[in-house]
Amino acid sequence: MDHRDIIASLTAEQRASLTERSDARGLRHLGLHWGLILLLGVLIALDVPYWWALMLPQGVLLVFLFTLLHEASHKTPFSSDWLNELAARVSGFLLFLGPDWFRYFHFAHHRYTQDPDNDPELSEPKPETVWQYVVHVSGLPVYWGEVTGLVRNALGRVKAVYIPAKGEAKVRREAVAMLAIYAGLLLASVALQTTLLLWVWIVPMLLGQPFLRLYLLAEHGRCPFVANMLENTRTTATNRVVRFLAWNMPYHAEHHSYPAVPFHKLPEFHAIVEAHLAETERGYARFNAKYVASLR
Repeated sequence: MDHRDIIASLTAEQRASLTERSDARGLRHLGLHWGLILLLGVLIALDVPYWWALMLPQGVLLVFLFTLLHEASHKTPFSSDWLNELAARVSGFLLFLGPDWFRYFHFAHHRYTQDPDNDPELSEPKPETVWQYVVHVSGLPVYWGEVTGLVRNALGRVKAVYIPAKGEAKVRREAVAMLAIYAGLLLASVALQTTLLLWVWIVPMLLGQPFLRLYLLAEHGRCPFVANMLENTRTTATNRVVRFLAWNMPYHAEHHSYPAVPFHKLPEFHAIVEAHLAETERGYARFNAKYVASLR
């Protein structure tokens, strides 16, 4: 049985329940996630004792906004589309990822998951040696790619096959606007002689990125190149903290099988498909330990 069979077997009532979006559930989760970022940012800015120790949790909270950007791209965290758009814009800006560009990229990933010829996520192969793994987990290539990607998009060098011709101008305008705001923030910081953004945003992001890399590697790493979403995507059992940070995306095979299911309904859908999941793991540490053991 593949993911299409699962969806086809659902009743109309099940589908309606599973795809029901909620502003209340989304705002509660968003308020806690953004609230923690704001709280830690204020404590760092106030130079409280041991403020430097707060930069790592701040960074983890910041980089995991990627999972919110991802969810908002599907317009599922909230029933109000403007809230989905706001969440995507704020998250994308903090992560140096244009939401319009990412939506095109990500939808191509969903359409061609684990297809070596068409899945854009496979344009950069997964690490196959210990050194490649270390570089990958550092997150440094990610930031280099994001910044240079914004510059290329701003210059109109938008040639990716997953971006339709009608979307190229939108992606370019988005990149120009984001770079202009970044430049404005940099100039303001220089004028005010402050390094505040460095310590509450940039350095924490650098510290937190490896945790996101370790998490994301488990989604499809070492999964087969097949079309069945119950086989080409991994669901990872984890604790409530990680599920909160990742907006329930550890239920990743479930998400790929039925992307219209919002984050708060994924545990319910998991109960339906659990017996059919081909790729699962008990924890991210366990997955990465196995991954490292398989490297050259």
